[in-house]
Amino acid sequence: MATKSAPRTSSMEDDAHLKKLGYEGKFDRSLSLWGTFALGFTYLSPLVGVYSLFAFGLATGGPPSIFWLVIVGAGQLLVALVFGEVVSQYPISGGIYPWVRRLSNARFAWMAAWVYIWAVIVTVTSVAEYGTSFLASLFNLQPTKELTLILAVALLLVALVVNLSGTKNLARVAKIGLAAELIGVIGVGLFLMIFERKNDFSVLFDTFGTQGDGSYLPVFIGAALTGLFLFYGFEACGEVAEEVSDPARAIPRAMIMTILVGGVSGIVAFLGYILAAPDLAAIVSGKDGDPIAGILEASLGTVGSKIFLVVALTAFLSCVLSLQAAGSRLLYSFGRDGMMPGHQWLAKLSTKKVPRNALLVACIVPILICLLIYIGEDGLLNQITAFAVLGIYFAFQSVVLASLLARFKGWKPAGPFSLGAWGLIVNVVALVYGVAAMLLLAWPGTSGDFLTDWIVLVGLALVVVTGVIYMMIARPGRTSTIPEGDALEIAALLRQG
Repeated sequence: MATKSAPRTSSMEDDAHLKKLGYEGKFDRSLSLWGTFALGFTYLSPLVGVYSLFAFGLATGGPPSIFWLVIVGAGQLLVALVFGEVVSQYPISGGIYPWVRRLSNARFAWMAAWVYIWAVIVTVTSVAEYGTSFLASLFNLQPTKELTLILAVALLLVALVVNLSGTKNLARVAKIGLAAELIGVIGVGLFLMIFERKNDFSVLFDTFGTQGDGSYLPVFIGAALTGLFLFYGFEACGEVAEEVSDPARAIPRAMIMTILVGGVSGIVAFLGYILAAPDLAAIVSGKDGDPIAGILEASLGTVGSKIFLVVALTAFLSCVLSLQAAGSRLLYSFGRDGMMPGHQWLAKLSTKKVPRNALLVACIVPILICLLIYIGEDGLLNQITAFAVLGIYFAFQSVVLASLLARFKGWKPAGPFSLGAWGLIVNVVALVYGVAAMLLLAWPGTSGDFLTDWIVLVGLALVVVTGVIYMMIARPGRTSTIPEGDALEIAALLRQG
């Protein structure tokens, strides 16, 4: 892995690179390496992931479920390295869609992005919904369905206002969210390990009988979601490529930093909660369904718990903000290439040089989903969000597969970030990992209820089928003049200088 040493590029040089790819630079390049990293990190949000999955992980596989954070983190790092080579050659806003288009073809790119945008929109909705419990707890409010709806919509609207105010404010809030995340996961995790430890480290290898009389392996595999739900978000660094200074170098670094720092943060927090839990058996048995709240209350006291809630709310808001920004850039990229209805409207920038109309869509659609959740049955949120992570992994592996196919045709990445001779090996292993992860996510449950057991595949199939029907009828992008499958040509052009 290497980043070729060279002077930091100017905005004019960045726009010259972009022009070779067929686009004019219209954004302000106000995101630095640290701002880009903060955006990706708050999207990944280890605080949100660990809080959401701690009880599930322990109830499914006991304390050894923490090792899924290491396994998935390593696999996603390989994916991030592949992404790094691609974005270094193609620093284009929209990420998944333009990368697959330029490596492969427009139809493959359209389908990957169609799945991805719905996964992101549903994820925005779910993070806003889950964040309301922290806001309600902070003010000692009863979390009714009406209150959840109001607070979720409020979070989405606040994020929209910040996003509409410009990329600089997006970066500022992302950095505040980064600080909140580090305090909430690493700071609290270390505090719990050092001052509130009630269990020995050996407990990490204690299954607490979760396997019953059978083998532990199937149980451990069942706990895979503990890591799979946590390690995505690093791709957001590439979604805003045209707003980043020196993106061909900065974005690959930011992606790698997001995985490494996010992974360490998640492990420290997860480990801290395990070691500080006063009754691990109750968590593993499922009797304690919200263990982190009890651990924090016992360890930090009432005042400390309130402070943590403020930190957690900041992290949730930053996560919604980053998701909304990433989704809007993909919609903007779709619109700019004429790939969706109303594409001219979606491709407009505001006076703040942000995709205003795309941002409105990335806010309004999640609000409509919130209304659907409100009028629907209990548990609908879990059902409609079940396919989101599989959809995101599907989109990720579309890039990895397109990259590998381009390599077989002779493509050698020409950006300043390069894996060199290791590129093909990393690409192959990343694809194998990604396919395995998708199988784990899609594997049906055993409850006996069809919708519950198959909801992940049903959700993905619904999105894919509607996408195929639309693509056959509307033939999106049929008048687009943007190149596709030009990886070899662009690599040769960039090497010429």
